Parts: sequence; structure tokens; C-alpha cells
Amino acid sequence: MRHQGKITSWKDGKGFGFVATSGKSEKAFIHIKAFADRNRRPAEGDLVSYELILEQNGRFRADKVRFAGAAAADSTPARSGPLALIFAAAFCCLLPLASFLGKLPFAFAGLYLAASAVAFVAYAIDKSAAQSRQWRIKESNLHILALLGGWPGALLAQKLLRHKTRKTQFQTVFWLTVLLNCCALGWLFYRERIQFHPTAVT
Repeated sequence: MRHQGKITSWKDGKGFGFVATSGKSEKAFIHIKAFADRNRRPAEGDLVSYELILEQNGRFRADKVRFAGAAAADSTPARSGPLALIFAAAFCCLLPLASFLGKLPFAFAGLYLAASAVAFVAYAIDKSAAQSRQWRIKESNLHILALLGGWPGALLAQKLLRHKTRKTQFQTVFWLTVLLNCCALGWLFYRERIQFHPTAVT
């Protein structure tokens, strides 16, 4: 018999939490390995359906867990995919061009390349861990990589590996890191321009 409930607490770093069954006061233990959907990370407040298992210690454990509306979410196409990849490709072309023209140090292009490579590998590892139900990379760490300049590689990994593209909260924070990184780069570009052309602002 399947039950429906809401995840009331979730420790993403440890991969477990508790779910409250609708109409019942007792909570059941829930582990990341019990989820059928390996591409989506659970979060507090998610609605799920599951089977209840009574452990020998008298406590309940949720098994064969599925997210509510998972079938509909899986059929939703990633509409922003092509535009996002075009944006990342244009950025990757403009950055070395700016360095070649002396607008930015060449080290910046190398930094973005290295950070993007690390981010892509991190997404690939997390995707593999999700499929094998192993320990995952924290979403906060993926966001830090994007903020440090690895967002082009992270974006490429999202689209090619089809990973982390359907979680609205993750995508919102991800694009915020992209915005912050681009603003920081724009400020550095403007500062370098003032240093090279001090009369431009007089």
C-alpha cells in the first residue's frame, strides 16, 4: 500500500530526513537511496508517495519513494536549453577576445576554462552518484563552482547530461550566481579600462 506525505526535514549533506504521512502524526525515516528518481534531489516540503516499512525497532521507514507529479515533470522539455548554450558559447568567445585586445588579463580566460572544466566534472560525478544512489555533491558546492567562474562548464553539463535542469530552486540560485559572476567581471573590465585610459573619465 502506498502512502502520501510531505518531507518535513531533510539533511542534504547526509542524504536522509523524515516524512510525515498524511493523516498520521508519526514520521517515517527516509533515505536518498529509497528514491526512484535519481536525477532530482529531495528538499524539505516536497510531496512524495511511498511504501511504509516497519523496522525491527518499531519505527517506520519510507521505501520506493516517488515525487508527486514526477511523471508530468519528466515530460516537460527544457525550453531554455538552446538560448542558454548560445549565451555560454558567446561568453566563452568574447572572454579570450577581450584578453587578446588587452581589455582583460589572459589569466581570466584561463581561470574560467579551468573552473568550467572542474564544474563539468563535478556535475558528471554528481549525475553518476545519483544514478548509482551514492553520496552526492552538495548543491551549495556546485553553486560555488559556478560563482567562481565555472558556470559555462556547469551550464554545458546541465544540458548535455540532463542534470539539475528541472529543479526550479536550483536553477534560480544557479542563474543568480551567473549574474553575480558576470557583474563582477564587468566591474573588473571597467576598472581595467580606467587604469589603461585614465583620461576617459575626466
